[in-house]
Order: sequence, then C-alpha cells, then structure tokens
Amino acid sequence: MRSNFTRLLALAMGVSSFGCGSVVFAQSLSLDAAKGLVPGSGTRIEQVGDDFEDPEWKCDLHLPKSSQEIDGQVRSPGAKVSNGRWYEGVKRGVPDVVQRVETPAGGLEGSSGALLLRSLQTGVPGRLSYKNQQDDFVCDVETRLGGKLPVSQCPSVVTRIYLPPFEEWNSHAGAHFGFRLSLGTTKLSGTSGRGRFSSPKKEAETYWPGLFADKTPAKQSKSGQIEYHWRVRSDARGYDFPGRPITQPGWWTLGISVTPDGQVHYFARPGVENLTLEDHIVSQFPYNYRAEHFKTFFFNVINGDDGKNWSTPIIVDDSHVYFLDAEQLKLAAEESPATFQRR
Repeated sequence: MRSNFTRLLALAMGVSSFGCGSVVFAQSLSLDAAKGLVPGSGTRIEQVGDDFEDPEWKCDLHLPKSSQEIDGQVRSPGAKVSNGRWYEGVKRGVPDVVQRVETPAGGLEGSSGALLLRSLQTGVPGRLSYKNQQDDFVCDVETRLGGKLPVSQCPSVVTRIYLPPFEEWNSHAGAHFGFRLSLGTTKLSGTSGRGRFSSPKKEAETYWPGLFADKTPAKQSKSGQIEYHWRVRSDARGYDFPGRPITQPGWWTLGISVTPDGQVHYFARPGVENLTLEDHIVSQFPYNYRAEHFKTFFFNVINGDDGKNWSTPIIVDDSHVYFLDAEQLKLAAEESPATFQRR
C-alpha cells in the first residue's frame, strides 16, 4: 500500500490510485519561524471540505442523535449528507439544524450558499441537563483520502464563519461555537516489561485543539462589560485561554495549521480575505503533545441544554484542507529548517 506521502505526491500531480480526483494550487507559501505556516498555504485538496454551492445540498438528520460521550448511546444510522463530505459525530451527535442557506452579505465573492448550524437540545435526546453541552458536525477526511495526513505535509484548514449581531447570541456564558482539528500522536503510558527489561509503553492518542467563539458576561469580565473573543484550546497544560478579541460580528476567517515539529498554529481575522502572518494568534503544543498526523476537522455547536434557548445561529462557508507538496516542502524547509525538522 502506498504511504500517505506517496499518495499526496500523486494527488499533487493529478494522479491518484485511490479515486480521490485532483487538487488545485491554492496560494503561495507563507511562513515564519515564530508563527508557523499560514493556513491555506500550498495545495488545496478538492476531495474534502465544502463550499456549499450545490443548491441540492441536503443533510438528513436521522434523529434522535448520538450521545455516546454522555450516556454511551450511539443511535444509528446517524446523519447523512447528500455529498458524503460530512458526518455526525457519535460522541455528541449532530446539530438540530444543518441547513444550506443563502450566503449572508459580505461573504466570499461569488458565494451563493453557506451552512447554518444550530441546536436546541445538545445533550441526551429527551433528557435536559441544564448545563453547556455540544453537538458536532464532522468533515469526512480519512475515508475520502484513504488515510490520515502526516504532519510532515503541513496540513492546514481554513474556514469562513459568520457571527450574528451580538444581541442575537445565546445568553449563556462560555463557548458558543467551536472550530477544531482532530490530531493524532503517540504518548507514553506507564512501562512494559520488568526490571532492567522494562521500557516506556507507547499508545496512540487523539486530541482536539481549536478556536471557540466565547462570551464573557459583564459581571465576570475585567472590563465590567460583555466581552467576546476567540478562545484557544489549549496550552501545554491543557488549559484554554483567551486569544483574539471578537471586536465585531459578521464574517471572520479562521485557520489552523500543523507543522512537522508537531506544533499547532492558530489564526483569525475579521472579513473573508485570505489569512496572512499578521493574523497569527499563537502557536502551541496543546496538552504538551507533538502532533504526528491530521485526522479531520469539525464544528461544535454549544448551548445551555435547557430545552428553551437555541444556540447562537452560526453560519459557516468555504471550509477546506491544504497541504504542502514536495517542492513546497523543500522551500519551507529552506525558509525555516528548525520548524520543518521531522521529530
């Protein structure tokens, strides 16, 4: 079987042995040793992600949703999307509303369709928890590519997010929406063997860094006013922390990239223009892990699960995955040898 590296080279040349079609060059390489790779640099993979332009785009929810993380229940068959590019996360279930809508004003030029994600009951179906819960809408990357993307290929994801006017946000404190990656690594867990024959035991670990649209009530904020910001998950200790302030509603461009040193790089800017180095928020090794491969990306929809108040109406558009081909990797390594050293 071909390695992911070989497969991606084949894709970059428009020749694939596993039926994934072609890719197109997206934008020039842009990186900095201190800020990492700008998401969207390199080559866009056409087989995954979505622009929601198909007027026949549809999601059949097949409720009730899964809630495995809470009560251990996986409720098949799960949501089904007409183009096969998304699926319901079994841990927490699909949002109650997954609907193609007209692109709000100010979106990407030429965009006529985007996706509304919203939920009323985010916990166990039929059982209110009265605390913040979340639903997941997951991009199908692994199945459509036939495997994971190694971080040696510098995977990144870019998405456009429409935030409604602040007065339309749900009243609950904390995260309202999340844009996240699923990354894999190897961690040490105890030892195997005995005495001088013992050695560290290794096991696979999946983790989910991301950016959350966060609301802090006036009584909890330092300014004494309601504050909005992009919250980062996470630092090396596993704690979330405030990133870029959300100074205005409307369209935002978000991006997350991963470099061969296993580091995660977070970017955000208001509007729909491509990201630049100036949009860098922070670079971290979340949970003190070094990423080894990229599995997928997904969106979280969050509310207080009280059966009365819907989650903040968030709209997403043009969500795509990128990587660096062999020539781009060579240029990147020459630009920043330490960042692109394989660990």
